[in-house]
Amino acid sequence: MNLLPLLLAATPAAQAARPVAHAQGPGLFGAFFALLLVLGLIIGLAWLLKRMPGSGFRPADGLRVVASLHLGTKERAVVVEVGGRQLLLGVSPGGVTLLHELPEPLPTPEAPRLPNLKELPNFAQLLSQRLRRNS
Repeated sequence: MNLLPLLLAATPAAQAARPVAHAQGPGLFGAFFALLLVLGLIIGLAWLLKRMPGSGFRPADGLRVVASLHLGTKERAVVVEVGGRQLLLGVSPGGVTLLHELPEPLPTPEAPRLPNLKELPNFAQLLSQRLRRNS
């Protein structure tokens, strides 16, 4: 059998086709730098979006939502105050419709208050009463 010349001829070609060095990734420093770059880009774009007119971050001057009530999955009734007048609007995926102009403004709801911690019942007493009742 004359396989020896074939093997000797194939060996240099196989060694030449094999890559000598493996490519390495960017490493820890490169990954950290890429993370900082992405975070900086996000912060920069948020700052730019905040400065652009018509962005959703700032409330419009002279326009205030007084009350909102969900009527369905995509439908709402909204009371909006514009220039001292209050308008009842119907909001749906098809658009916004003026339903009624309120003759007198709605009363402003009082701000939610935090509960007074001194007026709360004692938890240990409530738990012992509940355990006695269930036993």
